[in-house]
Amino acid sequence: MTSRDIIILVAGFLFLLWFSWWFSIRERRFHGIPRFFGFLGLFLLTLFNYRFWFLDAFSFRQIVSWLILCLSLYYVASALYFYIKYAKPEGMPENTTRLISKGIYRYLRHPMYASLVFLALGVFLKNPDLRSSILATLCAVAFYITARVEEGEMIGKFGSDYEKYRKSTGMFLPKIFPLFKSYKK
Repeated sequence: MTSRDIIILVAGFLFLLWFSWWFSIRERRFHGIPRFFGFLGLFLLTLFNYRFWFLDAFSFRQIVSWLILCLSLYYVASALYFYIKYAKPEGMPENTTRLISKGIYRYLRHPMYASLVFLALGVFLKNPDLRSSILATLCAVAFYITARVEEGEMIGKFGSDYEKYRKSTGMFLPKIFPLFKSYKK
């Protein structure tokens, strides 16, 4: 690791710590704690793998990596579009006042966290070694825990409406059978 990498590592760590505190912990929304570890894992994964980003660019592994990274981009872009359009946050940007069930949210409860899991998988595939597999697994587990904690917060906020929504949608991937039901209509 170069001294430049160490400076980036420290600066990134401090930024992620501040970001997690600013957006959720100070609001007593504790999903920011596991999210911090997910972001930290993603940051480290990217820091360790950026040198391999374009190495052997047309190999099968790199092509799959790029496809997964594009899927990640689609998930986050679609989620942000519908979030901005329908969430009507109060105060902090993540303090939504409405339960969104349109667009990608019709099929997924956590498209932004799913996007981050796909991002971790795509970055992992740039250099799939033991360290990268541990970090990618850490990311996936941390974002899963984040989503579960946030779901408890959403049940507290939206009650039975969120419970119904939760039963009809997938967490990170769409539920297959409800998709087929919607095509039968």
